[in-house]
Amino acid sequence: MHHQNQARVAMLLEKGVQIPNPQSVTIGAEVDLDRISGDNVLLHSGCKILGASTFISADSMLGQEGPVTVENCQIGPQVELKGGYFKGSVFLKKASMGSGAHLREGTILEEEANGAHTVGLKQTILFPFVTLGSLINFCDCFMAGGTSRKDHSEVGSSYIHFNYTPNQDKATPSLMGDVPRGVMLDQQPIFLGGQGGLVGPSRLAYGTIVAAGAICRKDELRPGRMLFDHGGKGGSIPFAPGVYGTIKRIVHNNIIYIANLYSLSQWYQQVRAQFVGADLPEPLHRALLNNLDGAINERIKRLKNLAEKMAYSTAQYKKRAKEGTFAKLLVQQKELADNWPKIEATFGALRDYSGQTGQSDTFLALILNTVKDGGGDYIQTIKKFDDEQKKEGTNWLQDILDHVTCEILKHLPSMA
Repeated sequence: MHHQNQARVAMLLEKGVQIPNPQSVTIGAEVDLDRISGDNVLLHSGCKILGASTFISADSMLGQEGPVTVENCQIGPQVELKGGYFKGSVFLKKASMGSGAHLREGTILEEEANGAHTVGLKQTILFPFVTLGSLINFCDCFMAGGTSRKDHSEVGSSYIHFNYTPNQDKATPSLMGDVPRGVMLDQQPIFLGGQGGLVGPSRLAYGTIVAAGAICRKDELRPGRMLFDHGGKGGSIPFAPGVYGTIKRIVHNNIIYIANLYSLSQWYQQVRAQFVGADLPEPLHRALLNNLDGAINERIKRLKNLAEKMAYSTAQYKKRAKEGTFAKLLVQQKELADNWPKIEATFGALRDYSGQTGQSDTFLALILNTVKDGGGDYIQTIKKFDDEQKKEGTNWLQDILDHVTCEILKHLPSMA
């Protein structure tokens, strides 16, 4: 085994991969060496490269601050993973993570998204420039906002996204910003202050500031607001496991989150596809689509798990409450449980919905013309468009989002 590994390391060295300490590096037997660029890739001591789908682009660097394990990740140009464990994640150009990182399936870091040391992510999508501090757990999130590395959405150190409930479910994805406007790279940044937390599922508008130390437990859909708290008043109240209170907000936020991912899927398929090249190699683009598809499946599965718990919750209410009380809540819970097969089928039927006929044509024509004229840089291309041109693209993606949301809510009339 040792000799086989060293032979594989030697083959990478022959390709031009820089490996200062070859004896310390492990290359899994399943790794396709043709998917590792020999152009200025640097593997520091202690790196482990595993997984048949792993892809490493030119000018990337692994392990500058500590050992790095990469398993079935797709890494774009000029990416720096400085230390930690990375599995099933996609990193676009100039994304970076500090030492002690722990990134798992469903994670996408778009261009120049980054984190400092000891960051944990899973099922997390960060749009360009989003910055995470240190000692952060930020799973099951989408975050956008900002216009550059000097004007970006940020999550302060020691922040946590609370994504697991006392009733043991994870229908808790939080949406910071949205896809239709976020892709245009012209929105106000969102700031989540350090040593704070966000209780999922929540939605925050662009321009939202959550004060340091605050625990945010609600949606804020008005832009440019600052949220703070004075610390919760202590107390003790009864808690019945498996019994849900209001579910309308939870269900709505899950549907809207999934609908945003549907919009993003079309963006990746129709817009990002035009930029496949040195900055976005074809295997990296394919990985974007696959990871996003997995993220959609994860969110539908978690919402299904919630729906399956409604029968027990409804039965407990009927045992404990007087007849006629909680009538609206019981209707909502029963509706979600009974109609889940239709909801799931509708999600499936809408998977490839690309908007109303012709709605995307004008914007896609702009993209194609710009690329043909030599505008192959994704971020610079988007930034060149004026407000009216961006509005064309936003309206197209918003239609997808609204249509998916509306079609799902037809099966939940008490929550519409």
